[in-house]
Amino acid sequence: MKLENWHLAKEAPAFAPLFNDLLVTHRSLALKWTFPAPAQTAVRDLLAGFDLAVVDLPTGLGFVLPQSAWPTFAKRVGERFASDAPLQADLAALQAEQAVWWQAGAFRYDLTTTPLVYGILNVTPDSFYDGGRYAQTDAMIAQIEKMVAAGADIIEPGGQTTKPGGFVEVEPDEEWRRIEPAIKLIKARYPQVAVAVDTYKLPVMERALAAGVDIINDVNGFETAAKRHLLSQYHHVGLVTMHSSRGHEYHNLTAGMVDFFRANLQALQAAGIAAERICLDQGIGYAKVADGYQDFAMMNNVAALNQFQRPIMVAISRKGFGQRLFNLPKDERLGVTLIAEAAMYLAGGRVLRVHDVEATRQLVKLLDTIKQSYWTLPGHGEQQ
Repeated sequence: MKLENWHLAKEAPAFAPLFNDLLVTHRSLALKWTFPAPAQTAVRDLLAGFDLAVVDLPTGLGFVLPQSAWPTFAKRVGERFASDAPLQADLAALQAEQAVWWQAGAFRYDLTTTPLVYGILNVTPDSFYDGGRYAQTDAMIAQIEKMVAAGADIIEPGGQTTKPGGFVEVEPDEEWRRIEPAIKLIKARYPQVAVAVDTYKLPVMERALAAGVDIINDVNGFETAAKRHLLSQYHHVGLVTMHSSRGHEYHNLTAGMVDFFRANLQALQAAGIAAERICLDQGIGYAKVADGYQDFAMMNNVAALNQFQRPIMVAISRKGFGQRLFNLPKDERLGVTLIAEAAMYLAGGRVLRVHDVEATRQLVKLLDTIKQSYWTLPGHGEQQ
């Protein structure tokens, strides 16, 4: 048997762009399964368990499989046809082809199989949501322990707010003074957790990298040659590069955002930074009009970034859209945050940057369980 990409564009070349866009936007795989005639019943029975529309081809079957179904599909195919070595090799090749890896310091994540919960630890007095809550050492330690226990993959100390509506910039020395204790604590006590730093200042990046952090998150997208050169010297450190439209307006937001990331990725790679190190952040909350309808447009068009095959960050935790739509104060925005995160997660946003680690961990587990569940009774198609 042979399982391979079904190149739909060859069937109808004029519609190739539409096919490609639909497959990327809906995070689906077009597959062709070729097999000898005696195997047809077994293959059809297996595919029937996935609620798929199947097309007859001269030597087999064609179908479109949601990427979310891939883990269950690969497991069932592997078990049902365990003795078919070429088919097993095809499964491994397809898995490798669709994988989206993120090299983040001491960690290397496969985002196709492992969504990441990225915990926010603001140690500032003026952050928009939790400013001042964790500035004191005891409170900071307690929050780190809580996030680790809840299942945070990454914890990001931040010592400089960039909230909309204006903020007070602090000197690099002060920013570093705020975040250094958290970095040291996490690295010493929780080696299983990656450490990120949220900063746009070169001197803070230099100190953080020297201290061994795994990720640098820059709201300015590593816009200077000096920043890019610095990050190029640390060959395994991850980058979160953010799109920001605070300084300008777009005629077409999606096209402008895609153009930004295309140029930004090119600049980073030209500086010697491997694509595998880079995660993309749309910059929700950083539009020219803070908490306006551009933010909703970015929540809606997140799938447009799947074309880059890079991790996509969902960074909307407790932001102002909850106030705009429902007049909710910051402490009552968890519900709407989770709803919006769920929509973006299903569209391809696999790195969730959040204040509420436990609730987010529950969200991704439930969504993954739902999207990977296909039921057939034993003896009818494939078993569970």
